[in-house]
Amino acid sequence: MIESSFVLLKALKQRDLLKDKPSWWWHNHGSFEVILGAILVQNTQWQNVEKMLTSLKGAGLIGGDSQKDLESMAHIQALVLQSHIRGLQKQKSSSIIKLSQAILRDFGSFEYFRDNVDFEWLLAQKGIGRESAYAILNYACGREVMVVDKYTYKLLCALGWEIEDYEELRAFCESGVRENMGLVYEMYPQDMPLAQIFARFHGKIVEFSKLKLSPQELLV
Repeated sequence: MIESSFVLLKALKQRDLLKDKPSWWWHNHGSFEVILGAILVQNTQWQNVEKMLTSLKGAGLIGGDSQKDLESMAHIQALVLQSHIRGLQKQKSSSIIKLSQAILRDFGSFEYFRDNVDFEWLLAQKGIGRESAYAILNYACGREVMVVDKYTYKLLCALGWEIEDYEELRAFCESGVRENMGLVYEMYPQDMPLAQIFARFHGKIVEFSKLKLSPQELLV
């Protein structure tokens, strides 16, 4: 059994799993595009999401300016958005449009949303579950929260920690880092935000899991 999430972070850190990956692991962190990705990636492969985002960019519907992208999604026609979304993810178009409209209605701008939105507001929106909400808070808003997912659960089960409750699993992953900040910053630059460390921790778990390596190798 692995002792704590800090021990897991340290073991994963030694493997250089995020080489050539973005600094926050998720592409274009801090942008409205993260919100689109967090919704579209539900129940599908990230490669499919990348194709959808590329299609939206190619059509000029999003372009990297978060405020303009937010307004574009708030006013887009459902059929137009659906034409760029694949398979069962087409049903997410309604959620994307309504969420974009709600952001403009309740916050006025993407910047104000990013600085002031909370977990409860996100969870109250149609199409947003716990994992998506935390992904938006961490990767789009830079908040000090860690995303956990099926990869996290399966890896920790293999290492002796079967934690089925989502919030308990998340608390376990965060606590090992928070309780060992001195040791954590021996591995990371002193000016790296804790939010980014959590982002990279989640990214390392996903990348390790995708390699289909034996979790027991982390105990060596």
